[in-house]
Amino acid sequence: MRAQVLAGGFADAPVDAAHAFRAAMGAMARPGRIHDIAGAQPPAPLSVAAGTLLLTLCDPGTPVHLAGAHDRAEVRDWLTFHTGAPVAGPADCAFALGTWDALGPLSAYPIGTADYPDRSATLIVEMAALRSEGTTLRGPGIRDMAALNLPDAAAFHMNSALYPLGRDFFFTCGAQLAALPRSTRIG
Repeated sequence: MRAQVLAGGFADAPVDAAHAFRAAMGAMARPGRIHDIAGAQPPAPLSVAAGTLLLTLCDPGTPVHLAGAHDRAEVRDWLTFHTGAPVAGPADCAFALGTWDALGPLSAYPIGTADYPDRSATLIVEMAALRSEGTTLRGPGIRDMAALNLPDAAAFHMNSALYPLGRDFFFTCGAQLAALPRSTRIG
């Protein structure tokens, strides 16, 4: 068990983290565009993309909520060892990870405040597939329009109506990710 906790991090941390950070920021800058991301070999049920995001974005100052099947000892131990990020409840997290159904309800996660809109949660949603089809996306970073197979377009529409407050989202599947910042208009 201890060897599993120690394994799965970045092989070349500075280089792998830089590549992963670029992919994550590229996804946020271009909502709906699917990017490849790799570097981590996390324990199940985390995807490579979700594990790589956690290694890249989390540190001891970023509490993480693990929802549903993702809240297991192997994942908590791996996350703590590689990032130092504490595990927290949904109301106190900076990041949350799980499937769409396990993460609900969205109202449990911080949306920031008028003075500090950046104090909101970023949700990492593990998906069965990522496709550039389905819900229409418009807004900053999108030339005319983009599309992404979102699990619940109405929830994302309500989230974007909160702007500049609201939650940001990463969607992960295998070694791919896409993002949906709160500034993206849905439909």
